[in-house]
Amino acid sequence: MTFGHVPLDRRTLLRLGALGAGSLALTACGGSTAEPTALISPDGPEVQAAAARRAGNGRVRTVSLRPTPATVDLGGVQVATWTYDGALPGKEIRVQRGDTIEVTLANELPTQTTVHWHGLALRNDMDGMPGVTQTAIAAGATFTYRFVVDTAGTYWFHPHTGLQLDRGLYAPLIVEDPTDPDVDADWVIVLDDWLDGIDGATPDSVYASLRKPMGAMHMDGPGMLMGAHSAALGGDAGDVAYPHFLANGRIADAPPEFSARPRDKVRIRLINAGADTAFRVALAGHRFSVTHADGYPVKPIDADCLLIGMGERYDVTVTLADGVFPLVAAAEGKDGLARALVRTGAGTAPAADFRPTELTAAPLALDRLVPRGEVELPARKVDRTLQVRLTGGMKDYNWTMNGAAFDPGAPLTVRQGERVRLNFRNDTTMWHPMHIHGHTLAVGPNGVRKDTVSVLPGKTVVTEFDANNPGQWMLHCHNAYHLEAGMMRDLAYRR
Repeated sequence: MTFGHVPLDRRTLLRLGALGAGSLALTACGGSTAEPTALISPDGPEVQAAAARRAGNGRVRTVSLRPTPATVDLGGVQVATWTYDGALPGKEIRVQRGDTIEVTLANELPTQTTVHWHGLALRNDMDGMPGVTQTAIAAGATFTYRFVVDTAGTYWFHPHTGLQLDRGLYAPLIVEDPTDPDVDADWVIVLDDWLDGIDGATPDSVYASLRKPMGAMHMDGPGMLMGAHSAALGGDAGDVAYPHFLANGRIADAPPEFSARPRDKVRIRLINAGADTAFRVALAGHRFSVTHADGYPVKPIDADCLLIGMGERYDVTVTLADGVFPLVAAAEGKDGLARALVRTGAGTAPAADFRPTELTAAPLALDRLVPRGEVELPARKVDRTLQVRLTGGMKDYNWTMNGAAFDPGAPLTVRQGERVRLNFRNDTTMWHPMHIHGHTLAVGPNGVRKDTVSVLPGKTVVTEFDANNPGQWMLHCHNAYHLEAGMMRDLAYRR
């Protein structure tokens, strides 16, 4: 058990030492230079100092977490999978801004694991990246994550080990702000695409099929998806044919229900925990008022439906009518949906395959979101520009960044205090939800704050962030299969 200091494995220490003694080519201020590189360690003094500056309130929330094999009921469909404490999704962690979270993980899986706290700008040695910020937690071992959460919002947690995310290992993490406007109820919806345990399939078996030459792929169960197309995603919608889509762990035929009263104002927190599926989400007979994107407040804006990529979160408020209304999450470009029911009075739910008319509207475009003033990134000179090309493709299933698969010895580097411009250019024929650890990005001309942003084929997305959280942070595609194939880079602070 370790508090505040993570013992790094030999591979990580050797990598840091080699980089400290050598030099790297990097893109800085639009040009290419070679600079000596001594990287800040994930448990170094700079990380300790940054952690000490976080505004805690003195309260500590202790949690026990058991990743374990379990059989779960998806709503008449029994599957053997891996979960947190036997629940799907795992039990929500809900805390107040400024609390310290202390989570002791006891690994009951047959293999190693970690936990990544998705969207939180926490201390680097608690980020859960095996081989970079910590040694992976071995089967039968325990580890304690401890950190202050000083930013309110809707977050979630999941492993960062292999394809474990595409099993049942995920759960919400809600950080409340006492100054948030009052609502009558708060409802969390976690969306997922599901194949684990169906007809003997596992994420690893599907990945093995995807990695085979095109003509040798097996199609005798869940596997490669052909012909999934979405104009909203710029073309190809996904790689994997999922037999089920879930809302809070339930299939569409057995949806979870939420009870309220007519005219109640409800805050709905939408989390996409899927591995390969974007969801188009609408509530029949209602419009959303969008209030937060990836945990950060935006100026409220109305929308009929939202398109939510893997790793993204949106908070919306809705004033409920009287009756029974399905919240429908259609798998974008795929044949299937997840749903939940809102019940405020008498009535009968529509059929499981019902799609409300709100889903036919154009999803809310990201460039219409404007950050609330208190979270807007202040204007300042850009000190460093990093070009990130999204490369690779389906033929050899070699998803990469800047033409190469993940290499822990070849990070993108920044210095503490810099304003960094991060330009994503998608040179592939598929969309990619790009996620940054430990920071949020100001995206596009309006500067909406997000940690996960979708980059469509042939498009460029310009983002900026302040390098104010030292350490070693991952930048990667949140399609779990693209990540496993190598579409990831280390974003490392150097002295």
